[in-house]
Amino acid sequence: MITVHHLENSRSQRVLWLLEEMGLPYELRRYARDKQTMLAPPELRQVHPLGKSPVITDGEITMAESGAIIEYLTQAYEQGAALVPPRGSAEWRRYVYWLHFAEGSLMPPLLLKLIFNKVRSAPMPFFVKPIARGIADKVSASFVDPNLQRLLAFMEGELAGRPWFAGEQFTAADVQMSFPLEAAASRGGLDSRYPNLTTWLARVHARPAYKQALDKGGPYSIPG
Repeated sequence: MITVHHLENSRSQRVLWLLEEMGLPYELRRYARDKQTMLAPPELRQVHPLGKSPVITDGEITMAESGAIIEYLTQAYEQGAALVPPRGSAEWRRYVYWLHFAEGSLMPPLLLKLIFNKVRSAPMPFFVKPIARGIADKVSASFVDPNLQRLLAFMEGELAGRPWFAGEQFTAADVQMSFPLEAAASRGGLDSRYPNLTTWLARVHARPAYKQALDKGGPYSIPG
């Protein structure tokens, strides 16, 4: 039996979604974030040494990292074949690209955006606050925001001729791309200027398996 060690408001939500798309049974173990630090609880370190989510166990197998979990599940279970394009095809090459792009290219500037947003609002001595905010504003304006805009424009163009990231068919790469694009909609500038991306997100949210995963995983929001 697959067990999903599910941390609230985290990347593990897309693992639940993948399992619902595949129609696989699984057990759900919930973990709440620390209310002060918003970090995962120490209990997760009993599952994996890094104590982060997502992580799954499948019998004696423990897998962490969203992309690795997606690759494992789609290869280990025959239901995954429908979510991976034929190997060697143009769709498969796009599938592999977006599977890695999500965390390798898109998430780093989104994480920086979150960090600098927190710097602006963090409690600190009054005489330090203008300096900290100035640094945060400067880095955001000169580096973080331009990078995000370039990434969003690139993805917008990639979706101009197809409904899903790999092609005409929905794949597990779309599952992998969901978290960073939901984060981009929350704090990264993804809005009506990018109609292809916003339409893609609406298409994702309308999928029955996505809704089923939300029902099982509980309330889900990404910090702005």
